[in-house]
Amino acid sequence: MSRLVAVTGATGFVGSHLVSALGRRGWKIRLLARRWSPVPSLPGVAAEVVLGDLGDETALRRLVDGADMVIHAAGLIKARTSNEFLAVNRDGTARLSELAPGAHFILLSSLAAREPQLSAYAASKQAAESVVAARSGPWMAVRAPAVYGPGDRETLAYFRAVAQGVAPHPRVEGARLALIHVGDLVEALVLAAERPPAASVYEIDDGKVGGYGYDDMAAAAGAALGRTAWRLPIPRVVMRIVSAANGLRQSLGGAAQILTQAKVREIFHRDWTIHDHRLAAAIAFRARYDLAAGFRDTVIWYRRQGWL
Repeated sequence: MSRLVAVTGATGFVGSHLVSALGRRGWKIRLLARRWSPVPSLPGVAAEVVLGDLGDETALRRLVDGADMVIHAAGLIKARTSNEFLAVNRDGTARLSELAPGAHFILLSSLAAREPQLSAYAASKQAAESVVAARSGPWMAVRAPAVYGPGDRETLAYFRAVAQGVAPHPRVEGARLALIHVGDLVEALVLAAERPPAASVYEIDDGKVGGYGYDDMAAAAGAALGRTAWRLPIPRVVMRIVSAANGLRQSLGGAAQILTQAKVREIFHRDWTIHDHRLAAAIAFRARYDLAAGFRDTVIWYRRQGWL
């Protein structure tokens, strides 16, 4: 019989791809979905849906009941306060982990967790890793870098700018960052579920040693879109002004904003490359997409959907 995997974050960008990949590999799937969120469309994939969120212990018990594997991909990426980040990213992880002591637990973390001093978000992701590392059952955490691909709305604005001939990027000397196509990230997670490596915190990327510079991104995006884009470096002070305005909106009761003063610190950090290649070696993972192929695949999808 197929093994049962419980998945959080299934309605998100990465989560929807993850569930499809698990279904293709024959896993029996149970999803956690908020009552107000649409259930992902999964052609050919049979998935049981549990309605609830990370604060709903009854729903979490149903989610993990009998599960052989838990892949925790849900998380908060914007909030007004550090306590809001911790309540979801740390405490929600702790609650889920405690309810599934016998299951193998995979936490999808972020490369930001390596630099917890930069932001409340980064600190909350590191706190979630610490919670998982303290569990008695088998576990691992996977720090993902910037993820892009079909369905991603976060990088859509960048592609739209390049389509208009402008490639904006933070003005930071010598900045390098790791990237990974969503199809490759979920493939790595599925391989890790099928052949779990030793308990540890791991990093993953597309295999590009030393990562990419912003010129590399502009060139790859321009090639995918069939045009040359002018590089537009954005000074830190400009982003700080915008983030300050966002902070004022939040303080006046507006929605939580992604671009905050803390996010500016993350953006202007020079080294977002991965330092640890153990996971790829342990699970025999090799990315299918380099940056050129990955951006081309993403642009094709955007155009088919009418997003570009």
